[in-house]
Amino acid sequence: MSRAFLAVIDSVGCGGAPDADRFFNDALPDTGANTLAHIAQACAAGRAEEGRSGPLKVPHMDAMGLGAAIRLASGALTPGLAAEPTGLWAVAQEESRGKDTPSGHWELAGVPVPWDWGYFTDKENSFPPDLIAEVCRAAGTKGILGNCHASGTEIINRLGAEHMQSGWPICYTSADSVFQIAAHEESFGLEALLDLCKAVAPTLHKMKIGRVIARPFVGSVAAGFTRTGNRHDYAVAPPAPTLCDWVQVAGGKVHAVGKIGDIFSMQGIDDVAKGTDAQLMTALEGLIDTAEEGSLTFANFVEFDSLYGHRRDVSGYARALEWFDAGVGRMLDKLRPGDLLVITADHGNDPTWPGTDHTRERVPVLVAGAAPGSPGIVAFADVAASIAAHLGVAAEGPGRRFL
Repeated sequence: MSRAFLAVIDSVGCGGAPDADRFFNDALPDTGANTLAHIAQACAAGRAEEGRSGPLKVPHMDAMGLGAAIRLASGALTPGLAAEPTGLWAVAQEESRGKDTPSGHWELAGVPVPWDWGYFTDKENSFPPDLIAEVCRAAGTKGILGNCHASGTEIINRLGAEHMQSGWPICYTSADSVFQIAAHEESFGLEALLDLCKAVAPTLHKMKIGRVIARPFVGSVAAGFTRTGNRHDYAVAPPAPTLCDWVQVAGGKVHAVGKIGDIFSMQGIDDVAKGTDAQLMTALEGLIDTAEEGSLTFANFVEFDSLYGHRRDVSGYARALEWFDAGVGRMLDKLRPGDLLVITADHGNDPTWPGTDHTRERVPVLVAGAAPGSPGIVAFADVAASIAAHLGVAAEGPGRRFL
């Protein structure tokens, strides 16, 4: 028997997507976006010195093939990432017509998205009146706040006080296929927020809006407002059985770490560990110690995207990469014979790029526990097929194994 661990570093793209010209940030195409290369270049040039210093230091992932993957994906220069790979590495390219979290994760799990997602394209007055009316009915309010594209941290600082006075939920969106509702955990109530999101999710899912996201926060006008770790995503369910289901059908356990349970609507998931990325790293390392034979552990580390990519924080992103690399070193030491560890990403979010949205990019695929080498450029769905082959479970969908 074998075990598999799939860790998604949310938004860690490596450039080179051939269709990047079809995706936009602030009306500019994503052509040339390269999350990892541009961070490495900024570090080498001394432009990422807050809380760290010098060239990007990720020796474990570089040895696994990170620098090689960036160069294959895009041909970009990667200062400090020059190790000769000692493991199996590849570059994955997405088929789904989106640069969002569900598309990336579902396709990594073997199921490309067969439809076009719905979006709220107007930056102001973003939502149709009938949707606003439904939210108001479900919330028991006479109106909503927001109704626009916004950064989650910015909008709670701007509207938090008015929300606490009126009791009206803060509703906003972005370039992604999302409908987000922010509310104060105490004055509005966490359970009331979750109930509200759950109530309106079916309507939004019919519109092919991928996720309704509850964004609870705490604080006051005097102390400022801060989002909490009680976020919950109400996502459209995958349209076909995924890698998670394949493992369960074969009798294996599926352990989710981070927002994986939300992304897959708990379809094919046995249990979930949630928390900050630091807490999720502890959980993932613990599962390497305890996970059963034949099991899949599927993890997402969201703060690369939410705290650093969307906020265009190059230093913070570099710090997070260096922190994660230290965790990779510990995980490699813990792996048992027969284990497979796959490290990859779901899309890009270049912190040097215009705008604040995801960027359309290829992603690195770094594998420990397989014969060294590289299949070159593969499909996202090939990751699922390869993990299924390692675990000896039947795979469905278009993916082809590269192990």
